[in-house]
Amino acid sequence: MAPIAPDPAATPERTALSFELFPPRTDAAAIALGRTIDRLADVDPAFISVTFGAGGTSRDRSLTVLRYILENTDIEPMAHLTCVGSSHAEANELVRRFLDAGIRSFLALRGDPPAGSDPDAPLGDLATAAELVQLIHRVQQEREPFRQVAVAGNPVARRIRERGRPTRVAVATFPTGHPRSKDLAQDVDILLAKEVAGANLAITQLFWRADDYLGFVDRARAAGVTMPILPGIMPTTTSARLARLAELTEVEPPAEFAIALEIEPDAAAQAELGISFATGLAAEVLDGGAPGLHLYTYNRHEAVLDVVGRLGIATPHQLANERNTER
Repeated sequence: MAPIAPDPAATPERTALSFELFPPRTDAAAIALGRTIDRLADVDPAFISVTFGAGGTSRDRSLTVLRYILENTDIEPMAHLTCVGSSHAEANELVRRFLDAGIRSFLALRGDPPAGSDPDAPLGDLATAAELVQLIHRVQQEREPFRQVAVAGNPVARRIRERGRPTRVAVATFPTGHPRSKDLAQDVDILLAKEVAGANLAITQLFWRADDYLGFVDRARAAGVTMPILPGIMPTTTSARLARLAELTEVEPPAEFAIALEIEPDAAAQAELGISFATGLAAEVLDGGAPGLHLYTYNRHEAVLDVVGRLGIATPHQLANERNTER
């Protein structure tokens, strides 16, 4: 297992943090999630992202959570969007709906096909996350009319105001390889295509070894990717959840960690194992140059905030080039 960072002071003093949540399924879960959001906001993350189910299964609940973040905290909410099952018109309408609600950050995802379907069959009008990135920017441009502004030093001349893009359009990337990719080189090429399409931030799928993330970043930089690549980490505190993650992601955790969780009978001790492992992994990638941490919360604040505390992280800096200022 990765060691716990021995010296929290060695971690960058202002590390960018972000968190991921999913929409609650019950009223009781919604109340608990509100408390979790409030606690996460205390550490001043750069953004909090909110997932939603394909085909509209939880879009309304996602928007409710996004609005709660927007109206009750100073944190930037990020809306997940997927290509699965959407026509151009439906995707356009959804992006407009989020923009009208005040959302300016998006995570554009291809999404997974429905269970039992052909993984190579068309998912909808949008075939790739890069196409969705382009659509987000296009909708943003279309809904903002052109306006004229004065030219500095010339009281008569006017020019067309440049229209800003959304604050963030993030994309996913896979440091250990996407299950349907032929090799890591293909994953790097796909990430570069997403950046060319207009993405300005990448967030990784879960990984269990720092070298997987650091090596992938080196490959991406060599290929020309310049946007920040945030490592995605989840404190995994039960053997059942670890097994489920391995099934979903097709990324096997280190055997030593999996066995330690499996044989430990005490729930508190299991939680300690998971938090310690995540802390060590986070410390390693930060030491290797990661621009921040994206923590998958499983809608609970305790474990992720424990990791943040052990790392000695106070408040985050802003990611380089994360905002496009209006001129």
